Amino acid sequence: MNPPPGTQQPPPSPPDPGHYHHQPVLLAEVLEALRPRPGGHYADGTLGGAGHAAAILEASSPTGWLWGCDRDPDALTAARARLAPYAGRYEIRQLNYADLDTWLAPATCDGILLDLGVSSPQLDRPDRGFSFRHDGPLDMRMDPRQTLTAADLVNHTSPDELARLLWELGGERHSRRLARAIVHHRQRAPFTTTRQLARLIEKILPRKGRTHPATQTFQALRLAVNDELPSLQRGLDAALKLLKPGGRLALITFHSLEHRLVKNFGRARTQDYTSPGGMDVPQWRSPRPPCGVLETHLPRAGETATPQGKPQLRWLQRKAIKPGPAELAANPRARSAQLRVLEKNP
Repeated sequence: MNPPPGTQQPPPSPPDPGHYHHQPVLLAEVLEALRPRPGGHYADGTLGGAGHAAAILEASSPTGWLWGCDRDPDALTAARARLAPYAGRYEIRQLNYADLDTWLAPATCDGILLDLGVSSPQLDRPDRGFSFRHDGPLDMRMDPRQTLTAADLVNHTSPDELARLLWELGGERHSRRLARAIVHHRQRAPFTTTRQLARLIEKILPRKGRTHPATQTFQALRLAVNDELPSLQRGLDAALKLLKPGGRLALITFHSLEHRLVKNFGRARTQDYTSPGGMDVPQWRSPRPPCGVLETHLPRAGETATPQGKPQLRWLQRKAIKPGPAELAANPRARSAQLRVLEKNP
């Protein structure tokens, strides 16, 4: 039997740090956006293998400082090895970037980087359970100290909530049909591996060109297990507090929900009014209230906006920065990356 939700799961075995290689995306563009300089103070909230962090420390030599955090202890092990040449100029810890403001003081940072989503080393290790391309436990936890896994959601979420999860976090058009099939299957035997789930999806859903039919389901489960969208909202609010006037926030997003949330955050804080609504973020961690639409409610006819003084942020450019042909040829996984940069007003 699969354990009930909240049952402690064994952590994955640690990798060799030398095999944790995460190629940083849009590296030159991030450096241009953050403008690292000697004496500057920077935070990397999604440290990964520290490719961006090492470049920031190199560009801010000899006196720049960096705080780095990640939820994944394997990433931190690799980051410590990568950052060894910069000893004495950084501090790193295991932390969700959404909680950066519990670690750092307000107006501390000249620049903050958030490179969102799952990393290549996480996708490529079968025992982490992130990918349908490898057979492994149905896990998907970025932080192995967490108890909730993808198997818990698949095996114990009600049919209606499972369908809603697949639709709202994965955009799966066949969410109800798929949820019914999952529930029917788990009544005979619980899901424990990625291959079990992927094979069922392959039987139920048509293939969309080169896209595997399990892609959207695995995205939805990963976002839900790791509470990624609420974490992003909290992380954006925290970053705004931590930036110095003139400090810059660089945000790399990889799918439409992240793109939209970041654009809405920027839109709300680069205007000189507060809309009467707000930003409703899907709240997928059990138990949670029903989720709403991921939109900023801007004033419509007959509604009154509340003045909030001058805008808190400004866009460096309106259009997202995307990888060029050379980077895409070297790293095809960068194809969906989008970089947006905001600067805090004085």
